[in-house]
Amino acid sequence: MEATPTAPPPPTAPVPLGALLPDRELGLRHLAGPAEADVHGVHASEMADPSPYLLGGELLLTAGAGLGTDPDGYVARLAEAGVAALGFGVAPVHERVPAGLAEACAQHGLPLLEVPPGTPFSAVARTVWRLMAGARTRELRRVTEAQQSLAAAAARPDPVPAVLSRLAASLGGHVTLRPDDRSAGSPPPAEAAAALRALLARVGRPGGPATATDQAGGWHLTAHALGGPAPAAEAAPELASKPVSKPAAEPAAEPASEPRTEAVRALGTATPARAPGDHTIASVAAVLLTLLTAHRPAGPEAAALTRLLLDGDPAAVLSPGPWHVVHARGTGDPQALAAALGTVLVDPRGDPVRLLTERDPGARPGWRLGVSAPAAPGALPAADAQARRALERAEAARAPLARHAAPGFSGLVGEAEARAHAAALLAPLSPVLRETLRGWLAHHGGWDRTAAALAVHRNTVRQRVARCAELLGRDLDDPDTRMELWFALRREGPPPGPGG
Repeated sequence: MEATPTAPPPPTAPVPLGALLPDRELGLRHLAGPAEADVHGVHASEMADPSPYLLGGELLLTAGAGLGTDPDGYVARLAEAGVAALGFGVAPVHERVPAGLAEACAQHGLPLLEVPPGTPFSAVARTVWRLMAGARTRELRRVTEAQQSLAAAAARPDPVPAVLSRLAASLGGHVTLRPDDRSAGSPPPAEAAAALRALLARVGRPGGPATATDQAGGWHLTAHALGGPAPAAEAAPELASKPVSKPAAEPAAEPASEPRTEAVRALGTATPARAPGDHTIASVAAVLLTLLTAHRPAGPEAAALTRLLLDGDPAAVLSPGPWHVVHARGTGDPQALAAALGTVLVDPRGDPVRLLTERDPGARPGWRLGVSAPAAPGALPAADAQARRALERAEAARAPLARHAAPGFSGLVGEAEARAHAAALLAPLSPVLRETLRGWLAHHGGWDRTAAALAVHRNTVRQRVARCAELLGRDLDDPDTRMELWFALRREGPPPGPGG
C-alpha cells in the first residue's frame, strides 16, 4: 500500500532513509517494510493517532506508549498520513519491537526501524537535519554553478544553441526550443516526446498558462513560454518571402475557414528525474532565451529616444498627453505587453518592466501592473514613482492591476483592497492558527502570556506559531512581516468565538 502525503513536501531535498542506516553511532536497524524512503523531517510522538499533527514525509519516532492493542490500525493511520518511516525505540516501554507491529508495517508498506536503547531520539533528528542541510547546500551550489554557466553561454557568439546545450547538461535531460526546432541533450522516449510537444502547444496562448508541467513515460516535463508570437518570417516563411498582390489575394481566400495560428516561442525540458533546483535553473534559461530571441522595434520611436537622450527633455519628443507610466511584473513578453497597451515606449530590461502609454491601461493576462495617475511629460518622474508604489500594492493584494490612489493612508490602502489582501495572505491558516497568531502578535511574541491568554500550553503556542510560519512561508522574527500580518488580522475582523 503506497502512502500519499497529506501535504506537498518542503522544497529542501529529502534525506534517503538508507543514508541513516550505515551510521554506527545511531545503530538503527531495518526490520520490516521497504528499505528506502524519502525523509523530509523528524517527529516524535506517543499519541495513539499522531496523524493530525503530521505533514507527510516524516520519520516518526515512538517508544510505543500509545500503540495499544491494534498495531495494524496504528500503522494504517500513519501510512494514510504519508509518514515516510517509523522508528521504534526499545527499552523504555517495550523490551523488543512487537511482532504485530512489524507485520503491520510490512503489510502497509511502511519502513520500520529499530532504535536501540542507547540512541536518543534527538540524535536521530540531528542527523537527519545535518544530512538535509548538506543536501540543501549541495543543491544551492549546483543551482549557482548552473546559473553562472548559462550566463557564460549567453555571452558566446552563437548564444541560443550554447544556452540550450548548457541547460541540457545542467538538468541531465533533453531541452527543445519551439518553433525553432532547436534541441540539445538525449531525446526522451516517444511517449514523453509526444507529451512534451502537447505541453509546448499549451503555453503562451491567449488565456493559456505561461508555464506548465506534466509527466509521461516516467519523465518529468516542463514548458515555459518565452513571450509573444514568433515573427512572421519565422512563423510562416513562405508568406514573408512572397509579396502579396491583389490578383493573388482572391484565390488565397478560399481556405479562410481554417483559423490561422501563430507560432509561440516556448522552451521545453524533459528529464528522467527532478531535483528541487531544476525549476530555478530552467526559469533562468527561459529568461535568457527570451532576451536572446526578442525582436526589438525600430523606427520613429528610436529617433524619439535619440532626441530624448541628447536633449534630456521629454516634452521635446512627447505629445502633451496625458501619459500613464506603467510598472509591470510577469512571465510574458514585454514587447507583446507594450503592443497590447498601445505603445512602443517600453524598457524591458529592468525589474519591473516600465512602459509609457497615452492609453488608460487595463489588466493583462500573465502580468501584474501598477499604473500612475495621468501626467504631463514634465511630470513623468513623479508618475514613475506613483507607478512603482501602485505595483507594490498590486503585488501585496495579489491583484492584476492597481492604480495610483489619493494621498493618505486610506487612499493608499482602500478598505476593499485591504480586506482582499488580508484574505489572500491568511488563506493558508485555519481559524485556530489565526487566533493563535493574533494572540502571539498582540503579546509581542511572548510565549507564556500568549499561552495564558489562549488557555493552552506554551509548547502548543510554539508549535502553532511554527506551523503558521511554515504555511505562510514567512520569517515571523522579521518586524515587517509581523506588521503586515497584524494589519491583515485586524482587517479580517475580530477573532472567532469558542465554536469557530
